[in-house]
Amino acid sequence: MAMQRWRGADQAPRGWGRSVVTIGVFDGVHRGHQQTIGYAVARAEELGVPSVLVTFDPHPSEVVRPGSHPAMLTSPTRKAELVEQFGIDALCVIPFTQDFSKLPAEAFVHDVLVEQLHASAVVVGENFRFGHKATGDVALLTKLGRSFGFAVEGAPLLTDDGTVFSSTYVRACVAAGDVEAAASALGRAHRLEGVVVRGDQRGREIGFPTANLFTGRFAAIPADGVYAGRLIRAGQALPAAISVGTNPTFAGTERRVEAYVLDFDGDLYGERLAIDFVAHLRGMLRFDGIDELITAITDDVARTRVILNT
Repeated sequence: MAMQRWRGADQAPRGWGRSVVTIGVFDGVHRGHQQTIGYAVARAEELGVPSVLVTFDPHPSEVVRPGSHPAMLTSPTRKAELVEQFGIDALCVIPFTQDFSKLPAEAFVHDVLVEQLHASAVVVGENFRFGHKATGDVALLTKLGRSFGFAVEGAPLLTDDGTVFSSTYVRACVAAGDVEAAASALGRAHRLEGVVVRGDQRGREIGFPTANLFTGRFAAIPADGVYAGRLIRAGQALPAAISVGTNPTFAGTERRVEAYVLDFDGDLYGERLAIDFVAHLRGMLRFDGIDELITAITDDVARTRVILNT
């Protein structure tokens, strides 16, 4: 059965019964998130009730501290696809407004978890905070759960060699160009989504036509450099060498994400596609001439073939 999707907890169907709820921004749906989601899905199966994932849009930090919006690891659509893959029965996206940000922790529990979602159990990360000025924590949630009749499980944070998997950590990896570390924390390659727009056509002129991806405003774009990865088109993964940067050889100033798709001959303009970043090949360099640039790109493509085994 397809996952239900609601814009606001008040959109739960009439007659909605008890459920197991997990709450968070879940940007990236990284391995730590996946663990928490897994606990919620398992608990729902034990109780014989549906699981509901509650998240927020826009990112709470942008509403509470305008101008502080973090780079986003997953678009709302991609997040929905991922949480459905991990077995969630219903996705509830709560519009995060100024008024909602001022809702006391106790009111959030009563209004959303009890009155609208009828929680039998609530599963959150052990560092979960909620309510006005983030005054609520797992201890308060547990106390309120005893009053309202739902159980609370604080899922332990997932770590690897002392590193806590978090959205902040993954963003830092991406920003540094360490897409391999990001993939380790995500459990999959970091993905950018966007529409292919026309660029300067220079790639075509030198024999390496590229798809110039126009991304969302807050997309988490890796550090300038060249990467091996895949272009995702209609569910098909096409090997690609990807350039991120300003094209310094041509004195460019606009930062772009461009993918040269190996062994592809076609027109991608106007298509909505995605790029998965698999490995960092080199930094963004300025070359003295076209011949040097072509030599470097040829090497990038050869290395991409080896890394992707294509």
